[in-house]
Amino acid sequence: MTALVYVVASFVIALFGIGRRLGFWGYFFGSLFLTPFVGVILVASSGRSE
Repeated sequence: MTALVYVVASFVIALFGIGRRLGFWGYFFGSLFLTPFVGVILVASSGRSE
């Protein structure tokens, strides 16, 4: 159950990453490998892609 919550949290963070520098997959795998908390920081600190 904990693993499912972890993956879903990473997925939600990746949805916020759409249109940003690393895109959906970059933030998804970043959140998955580095923890969703770090993923939130990455999304919040990144700018929109041009």
